[in-house]
Amino acid sequence: MARRKLIAGNWKMNGHLDHLRELHGIDKAAKAHPQVDVAICPPATLIAPAVARVPGLAIGAQDCHGADKGAHTGCLSAAMLKEAGAHHVIVGHSERRADQGETDADVRGKAEAAHRHGLTAIVCVGETEVERDAGDAEVVVTSQVAGSVPSGATADWLVIAYEPVWAIGTGRVPTLEDVAAMHAAIRAKLTEMIGDEAENVRILYGGSMNGDNAADLLAVDNVDGGLVGGASLSADKFIPIVEAGAALA
Repeated sequence: MARRKLIAGNWKMNGHLDHLRELHGIDKAAKAHPQVDVAICPPATLIAPAVARVPGLAIGAQDCHGADKGAHTGCLSAAMLKEAGAHHVIVGHSERRADQGETDADVRGKAEAAHRHGLTAIVCVGETEVERDAGDAEVVVTSQVAGSVPSGATADWLVIAYEPVWAIGTGRVPTLEDVAAMHAAIRAKLTEMIGDEAENVRILYGGSMNGDNAADLLAVDNVDGGLVGGASLSADKFIPIVEAGAALA
């Protein structure tokens, strides 16, 4: 079936107020290609200023806490992000799973919190190079899907992002056949979990997507968009990915 492409940018821990100038070009491209969805997830400090600067562009967050409030110093709740103007929130990114020790249960709780407060949860899953080389990639990723996706999830608020950890920021990209196989496996696991609704859930590819490889990656079966890292920091580098998605719509 045809699912709308979503091209989402993750700025990670990059950018200050002056970097928001890049959003004007991205917003212009998003308006020029309404057949695709475009979102940018800057650092939390920039969410509200970004919404004020480009009110028509979907702005997201990079994480949220699973609780709505409490003694969680330094954390932000989904309700706070919603109040700041966020539409989406990335949860379970591989860097947080590795650096902050987040478990599948943690990620599921964050996705549930996002849903409670009207945010779209972009749930990240992916394998390390060691896991892929051992032949365990599909088992690892589908296990993460099973543990991280809330029961009863629907495409209205759930997006999956497959990110081969070994490809993030390295310039390395799996073969198109590898990407197709993993996205198909994710779709099959989602179908086991939520039935026919799985066919509507968008599965993004995240792992060194750029203007040179976007068209090929976005044309792969079950690749419904991209979670873009470094290339999203520059309008000039991000816009070709948006255009590649639009060309396939």
